[in-house]
Amino acid sequence: MTELKRTPLFNEYAELGGKPIDFGGWALPVQFSSIAEEHEAVRTGAGLFDVSHMGEFTVQGACAGDFLQSLLTNDIAKMKVGKAQYNIMCYPDGGTVDDLIVYKRAEDDYFICVNAANIDKDFAWMEAHKPAEVVLENCSDKIGQVALQGPLAISVLQKLTATDLSAIPFFGFRDGVSVDGVSCTIARTGYTGEDGFELYAASEEIAHVWRAILDVGRDDGVIPCGLGARDTLRFEACLPLYGQELSPAISPVEAGVGFAVKTEIDADFIGKSVLKSYKTTGAPRKMVGIEMTGRGIPRHGYPVFVGDEPVGIITTGTQVPLTKRNIGMSIIKTAFAEIDQVVSVEIRGKKIPAVVVATPFYKRERR
Repeated sequence: MTELKRTPLFNEYAELGGKPIDFGGWALPVQFSSIAEEHEAVRTGAGLFDVSHMGEFTVQGACAGDFLQSLLTNDIAKMKVGKAQYNIMCYPDGGTVDDLIVYKRAEDDYFICVNAANIDKDFAWMEAHKPAEVVLENCSDKIGQVALQGPLAISVLQKLTATDLSAIPFFGFRDGVSVDGVSCTIARTGYTGEDGFELYAASEEIAHVWRAILDVGRDDGVIPCGLGARDTLRFEACLPLYGQELSPAISPVEAGVGFAVKTEIDADFIGKSVLKSYKTTGAPRKMVGIEMTGRGIPRHGYPVFVGDEPVGIITTGTQVPLTKRNIGMSIIKTAFAEIDQVVSVEIRGKKIPAVVVATPFYKRERR
């Protein structure tokens, strides 16, 4: 049996109540206290996540930007130094290799965060397409990452640094920020639907950052959070998860992240022709919100029907911890994607009534 990989924060879990499980080959905690408590902490205060399992690459060289533009769907040419950009990497048929974040450090220097399960696949894909003059490095083992998320994130983290965090815009970042003496890259990004920060540091120093944030945030109610709350939070905000809302069989246009697919730019990228046709004439399927009107919780993989016709499948579903709504996201035939469309979800052999509803299920108040 293959031994599970551990993040640099693995030894912190036990004393905080975290019990690791196998998550894509990594030993990671589902929760420290409870999913509901952690979900509420992020929505009302702040929560701290270990996301050191995520992958990090650097892309450098005189044509690094052109190389990334040939692979990614967003407009790399528009990026400014100090800004981040959400991006999709696609196959020629428009299916998704991965979704990722690109950070522009200099005109010829980019930093990329990719999904943990796709590190090897993504690196091989990029390596196979890069020109000789581009230097591509997988630095995932050298870097740890934590995410402090929630409305109190900025006030808590500000206690640990002299850098004015309010000056970092949404999807902006700063390198070399001292956080309680540790040099970090701080990005105003996240995966919860709340304001907050993702902090990158050397793997041997990330535990110090983790402990410092929990210590300084204790009086503000900052608590450690696990995979469970991370999933319910991102789902409630309708942020896609690779392997569920995005996959080799689901294009970014179908998944509802077409805003990151810039088919109008002059530059070509892999999958552009298919994605352009989807944006021009419409994709055959669409990601929608589903709310149960009958008793039952939609789960990943459950089929969706209109009458007796199978029209889609649930990609993610749950009962949301705070509102107790039984909701799901579903990739369904576009003809049945209108709001208020009556559908049913097959749960344990029975078709339970549901309806197509507006998304996102949650949108934070701008403070």
